[in-house]
Amino acid sequence: MASMIEENGPSTHEQTEVSSSYQARQKLEGLLNKNMRIRMTDGRTLVGLFLCTDRDCNVILGSAQEFLKSTDTFSQGEPRVLGLAMIPGHHVVSIEVEADSLEDMQGF
Repeated sequence: MASMIEENGPSTHEQTEVSSSYQARQKLEGLLNKNMRIRMTDGRTLVGLFLCTDRDCNVILGSAQEFLKSTDTFSQGEPRVLGLAMIPGHHVVSIEVEADSLEDMQGF
């Protein structure tokens, strides 16, 4: 019976999983080299170009700048230039793609 399933190809359930993972990969690839804002558990915010991620949700940002959590709601303070930065996935609270990067994607 198992050999019969293999001869007929993957089941529709397996095809759905493959297509959804393919769509997720395509979406991530579309975000490459876009400006992202990542908020972290300690209150810091990093802004930079999305370069890559892995299965543990670690994120690599290029040309990254760090903004400290400020007590004054009106000022963000001076950014600290980090360059290439790796953010561990378990420290990520939220990820936002900056609007001007999304507008560039609309042309595709």
